[in-house]
Amino acid sequence: MARRFTDAIGLLNDLLNRFEAGAASPIAHPDYPAFPSVVAADAFLKQIREAESAGAVSIRGGRGANRDQVAHVRLVSAEILYRYLGRTPASRIAEHAAVQLVAGVALHESLKNSGSQIAEVWARGKTWHGFGSSDVDTLRHAFVLAQAILDNKHLDVDYKTFSRRTVGHSKILERIEGAVVRLLSGMMDFPPGARPREALRAIGLERFAPPLLIAGKIDLGGADLSRISPHYLGITPKEADRVRFREPPAYVLTIENFASFNRHIAEADPGRLGTTMYVGGYPSLATQQALRTIAGLVSEQTPIFHWSDIDPDGTWIFHTIERAVDRPIRPHLMSVEVAERLGQVPFKKSTPARCPPHSGIAALAAYLAKDGAKTLEQEELDPVLPEFH
Repeated sequence: MARRFTDAIGLLNDLLNRFEAGAASPIAHPDYPAFPSVVAADAFLKQIREAESAGAVSIRGGRGANRDQVAHVRLVSAEILYRYLGRTPASRIAEHAAVQLVAGVALHESLKNSGSQIAEVWARGKTWHGFGSSDVDTLRHAFVLAQAILDNKHLDVDYKTFSRRTVGHSKILERIEGAVVRLLSGMMDFPPGARPREALRAIGLERFAPPLLIAGKIDLGGADLSRISPHYLGITPKEADRVRFREPPAYVLTIENFASFNRHIAEADPGRLGTTMYVGGYPSLATQQALRTIAGLVSEQTPIFHWSDIDPDGTWIFHTIERAVDRPIRPHLMSVEVAERLGQVPFKKSTPARCPPHSGIAALAAYLAKDGAKTLEQEELDPVLPEFH
């Protein structure tokens, strides 16, 4: 659609904006019906002709009854128009901002490449995920935070403490966590559909670790809980080494969804034949370490299962837990057959976890990678005991 203006400076700046975005010889048009008066139209034309006289633009006149009007204005020399308007080229601004972005910071090579790519975006007069060249100081914090995460300085530290120690402001990370995750994407294994805060939690950076909920015939340290018979026990992940089994569980089951966790221990296993744990969606690094500890307390003959949604995120969670416990685990109510029988084709397709052939979730991940694959939320299923015999 033709661009039309009643403001001459606005028209000339629009020509430069589109030139910076990649147009070689952009054109723009006066909006004659919108001029408030003949005087305003004459003033508009006078300024456009001044720019033409300077060699910045060319004017094409109208035809027929409109021969006294300007049909359109075309950019001839961006360099001259920059001078005429007193405007600094976006490429020069981007060059200066790019230096500020990474100056004095020892960065991973991939982060350096990201800085160069951002500078190229700014040189076209565009923003990078909402950050323009004027936001260089804020985005610089994102680079510093990303590098600190690559250096593992985020481990065992909460959000605000990490942000304060790294860039001197406790709330900066909360404001720019999306940019930090984008900079680290490709360098770190983030859940495919996770929001920035969930992605950072999965690599060990969170406000505070959520409790690990465990149901089963268990005690905690020297405390005998057999007479209390709690519905389930909530502990901090770091206390996992205090868990003691009163008797060997028939199975271990981790569950992504809180409603499914509660239904399983109340409906499928009220007698606590097995040990069931709620992992809270994408398992945090602290939760992963706790699962590794608890898996080490049961024999190799005790089967370990995981139950998630049948979707790409579910396969990522499964494979994450599989790697965390470092032993084979089995999918519970997560199969191609269940998906085909009860699932639906999603509106938006996403990529499942990249799993090796020996992974317990490899078959489902391969199925979900195909066109027409169906997905299913685990809440749609009634809980049943895993096939542990």
